[in-house]
Amino acid sequence: MDVIQGILYGFQLALTPELLLAALIGAVLGTLVGVLPGIGPVAGAAIILPLTFSYSPAVGLIMIAGIYLGAQYGGSTTSVLLNIPGEGSAIVATFDGYKMTQKGRGGAALTIMAVGSFIAGTIALVLLMSFSKVLADVTLSFGSPEFLALTAGGLIALARISGGSLSDGLVPMVVGVAVSTIGLEGATGFSRFTFGNLDLTLGIALASVAVGLFGISELMLMLEDKTGVKMPSRIRLKELLPTRTEWKRAVAPWIRGSFIGFIFGLLPGPSASLSTFTSYKVEKSVSKYRKEIGTGAVEGIAGPEAANNSAALASLAPVLVLGLPFSATLALMLSAMVVQGVQPGPLLITQHPEIFWSIIAAMYIANVMLLILNLPMVGIWVQFLKTPRNILIPIIVVVAAVGSFSIHNNMIDIYMIMVFGALGYVFRKLKFNLAALLVGLVLGPLIEKYFREGMFISGGNPMYFLSTPIAVGIWIIVILAVIGSSLWAVIVKMRKARGKETPVMSDIDE
Repeated sequence: MDVIQGILYGFQLALTPELLLAALIGAVLGTLVGVLPGIGPVAGAAIILPLTFSYSPAVGLIMIAGIYLGAQYGGSTTSVLLNIPGEGSAIVATFDGYKMTQKGRGGAALTIMAVGSFIAGTIALVLLMSFSKVLADVTLSFGSPEFLALTAGGLIALARISGGSLSDGLVPMVVGVAVSTIGLEGATGFSRFTFGNLDLTLGIALASVAVGLFGISELMLMLEDKTGVKMPSRIRLKELLPTRTEWKRAVAPWIRGSFIGFIFGLLPGPSASLSTFTSYKVEKSVSKYRKEIGTGAVEGIAGPEAANNSAALASLAPVLVLGLPFSATLALMLSAMVVQGVQPGPLLITQHPEIFWSIIAAMYIANVMLLILNLPMVGIWVQFLKTPRNILIPIIVVVAAVGSFSIHNNMIDIYMIMVFGALGYVFRKLKFNLAALLVGLVLGPLIEKYFREGMFISGGNPMYFLSTPIAVGIWIIVILAVIGSSLWAVIVKMRKARGKETPVMSDIDE
């Protein structure tokens, strides 16, 4: 099946009522959790994940991907209107977006963001369709050395790149890998770290960990925060239309941001967040209006928002084609596939083409839905900010508890929510990178599997894992990424010591 046949097949599936509804629910919920500061796509996806297990795998995957995509839109809305980034990837939107709001051009900024995100999403999906099959064909020749390098190396790189310091990412990563060993050992069936508790033989459910780690800990921080939420001025529909000059100035940044975001989306780390900062820096370097950027310029919002959406969609490639989630939300997608009996990786396109192509087509449909929903409904989204915490928090807790209990119908999952909620709260206070823990929990069993396979094939020779040029090349890239991020951390500290302001993303969870 070539690309054209594949995408037509995908649209045929995605236009069915079940998948259309999944895309719509994902887009709406994603926008909502993005608008509500602090909740984020991980908590939103974790809460609804258990509820999707009774449906087809495509339903859950499309819903989670829709939440991920919608949160990029919603998070930037509060950045522009309130100067409050709903997501780490929406931080850059505050630089010029809020300045435009102060100038009375907030509605135009929202339109430029929405249209730019749609254009970037279209470009990213075309590139994703074009390169995914080629990448899958290449990885079909991979063995244990290559897959161990991808999983273990990717995890190490993510832990280093995403953290402000080595310990910020490494400590949670180790905890996540350790938690993944609880339960029955895959090869021998021996119980590990269950301490005689039969409930733990099933292992720790990833959804329970994610709900506690991101959702419950965030609610604890919300209860701790005594400040109220300021409300934006009302945006009228006629104010959403940019001027001809604003449209013209936005085109080039949209294109540049789309390609920057796509490249970052294929790499480990908080790709959506990193791509927005990079795009902003590029615009300040190449734009004809570079001197205006930072004072409410169109380029300062158009390029980064295009990069944001493009990176979010491009990051689907590693998880769908390689089985490697480079963010916490994508780790939940991988978990949804595994729970439903779908093997992620290069064989997904050939063994389950209905899943792969329906996700690609559904994401384009969700992109259209987000464009239609976000502009006319801006007033409705910001009204959710008025929801009293004494109503919002109990509703979220009940939904999270019911969803987690439904995984195994076992109280142990409720207990795990509380345990990891407390752990997440402590880790947030210590500025640890929570995404590294969740990805470590997902990749831990895969790392163990590939390591066991390699040691069995080689008769116990560890040098087997460096026996192929591809494996060696991957490890070299990982080493360079770790060294490069360490040097960047040193540069940031030196600049801060000299009194310069440099944005540091030490605790960004996608």
